[in-house]
Amino acid sequence: MERTEYGEERKALQIAREIVKQRKRERIETCLQLAAIVERVYRSRGRIHPATKTFQALRIAVNDELNQLSEGLSNALKILEKGGRLCVITYHSLEDRIVKRFILAAERQEGSLVRLNKKPIIPLRDEQRRNPSSRSAKLRGTEKL
Repeated sequence: MERTEYGEERKALQIAREIVKQRKRERIETCLQLAAIVERVYRSRGRIHPATKTFQALRIAVNDELNQLSEGLSNALKILEKGGRLCVITYHSLEDRIVKRFILAAERQEGSLVRLNKKPIIPLRDEQRRNPSSRSAKLRGTEKL
């Protein structure tokens, strides 16, 4: 997976070019400076700050989050006892895709897991209103056979 896909940022190339131009002028030392560069590329703001995906992509790359998630799922399956349940909350589509594929593969290939719910459980509108950070959360559960 390419680094530009980590935040699923559609303007990743333009943002990268802007960052390179800015670095030729001066060092980028703060998050606010980086956020301002991304804002310049977008030229407008929607419901979510335009730099959100850029910071997400950087965090995923620096922390190696996707590989850590895959490794964690594999290790969890190894130590999970029969009848044990594994529940995972994801906050973006890249994580959710990894969890979904892991569960499906274990279910099909090894017959070692069964899904607790066919579709992910998502927060109701009332929960999202009370807790805005929950809006992208998805819960998937599985049980070891």
